[in-house]
Amino acid sequence: MIAAATHQTPARPHPIAPPSDNLTRVNILWIEKQTEQWIRFGREVGEQIIDRRRRIVAFRPDSIFAFVRWAANDYGTVASRIDIVRAVASGEPFQTLSQVQPGGDILLSITGWPKVELVLHHIDAVETAGIDPCDAAPDHWRHVAHRMSAALAPRAYTSERHNAWLRRREIER
Repeated sequence: MIAAATHQTPARPHPIAPPSDNLTRVNILWIEKQTEQWIRFGREVGEQIIDRRRRIVAFRPDSIFAFVRWAANDYGTVASRIDIVRAVASGEPFQTLSQVQPGGDILLSITGWPKVELVLHHIDAVETAGIDPCDAAPDHWRHVAHRMSAALAPRAYTSERHNAWLRRREIER
């Protein structure tokens, strides 16, 4: 799998607090070459190891993360999907998403390995530009989803676009 090996968590997150903490939780399962799920990017604030195959990671409200799911059988890939999600605060509207509690603001949802691979390459390009993908403008991930659904190449996320987003965010606060 591309990108799975490139994800490195800088430090172990703290254990997850009780569900009343306003965090978004993602259930992750990893069965080598059968069902592989991982967080491609995002700032985890908590982690609970269930067993050697299952864990739950948590994200603070308004943080952005990418959740990748891949499954195969004896004949090859049967499902692949990537969702880029903004974690929501309590009382905020959200969309439901399998394995994500309570759900989130889905910025991008792509299925099919060739398209998922293109999104992973796009994420790599954002990182190559020196920008952490979880800091990129949420509208950029929506742009990527819309362009890909129209079979068009998404525009690159440049430092100029990122700086414009940061300035706009400051004004909105």
